[in-house]
Amino acid sequence: MIISKTPLRISFAGGGSDLPSYYEKEPGKVLSTSINKYVYVIIKKRFDNMIYINYSKKEIVSNINNIEHDLVRESMRKTGIKNGVEITTLSDIPSSGSGLGSSSAITVGLLNAMYNYQNVIKSQQELAEEACHIEIDICKNPIGKQDQYGCALGGVKKIKFNTDGKVEFEKMNSNFLTLDKNLYLCYTDITRSANTILSKQSKSSKKNKLKNSMLVNSVDKFQEILLSGSFDRVGNFLDEMWKIKKEMVDGISNDRIEKLYTKGINAGALGGKVLGAGGGGFILFYVPRNNQEAFEDKMIKNTFLDFNFETHGSKIIFVEG
Repeated sequence: MIISKTPLRISFAGGGSDLPSYYEKEPGKVLSTSINKYVYVIIKKRFDNMIYINYSKKEIVSNINNIEHDLVRESMRKTGIKNGVEITTLSDIPSSGSGLGSSSAITVGLLNAMYNYQNVIKSQQELAEEACHIEIDICKNPIGKQDQYGCALGGVKKIKFNTDGKVEFEKMNSNFLTLDKNLYLCYTDITRSANTILSKQSKSSKKNKLKNSMLVNSVDKFQEILLSGSFDRVGNFLDEMWKIKKEMVDGISNDRIEKLYTKGINAGALGGKVLGAGGGGFILFYVPRNNQEAFEDKMIKNTFLDFNFETHGSKIIFVEG
């Protein structure tokens, strides 16, 4: 039995520039961090040649081609596992539509567990590259590359997407890890497929060229804020970027999100943004220390995900046999 543990991620700046419609014309970049909320993948040998898959539903098949879960099916093909296994995925948050990169965390975690099951060791960067290939090239999902690298590598990092498709990354100073004490993840109670919004965003890339450039340039601005140690500037930064992002395509925001965002600001947050493609999932709020007690009192009826930054990325936490 092998168990992999892969973190989810929060993206602060540059979102959308990891889509091929952007970085194939000019380099994109994002700044993100992994958090201590995880996707777990368990793989164990079966006594027969059947394939058992457990997630929000249960699949029992005899042939890999009959697997409905596309990420499991293509990860098995990629790693060369044909049958005789039971695979279970577990998550600390809703399995889809969270804006925290859960789908890519599953793909990275599947690859990590399956390779180790066969005594093959892949680097975190290789896991990210192969996860991108599965999700974007094979499954044809209209997504970018930041989630796979954000979940696989771990830590606070700047990721660059070059026009030739290659990805570079730079890990940031661990002093930034105290920033998480001022951040709140508030659940909108909306789950949605990111693919519809991301597909619209890709098609609107030319029209939104100026806005996309502003979001990319915001990465260096956000890095400068972190280096300055003036974390309260993060709130105003997030608010400014959110106003730009939600104007790019329909569906990124909605009445429910706007109402919840306004409630958070009135409760003492300096700013925030909807994570991921938008349309639901989690809102990230920045709340200065002296506002936090009042913020929590006024937002007590809302659902929050307690978290901290993490630095390890995807790893194997259990091996037996």
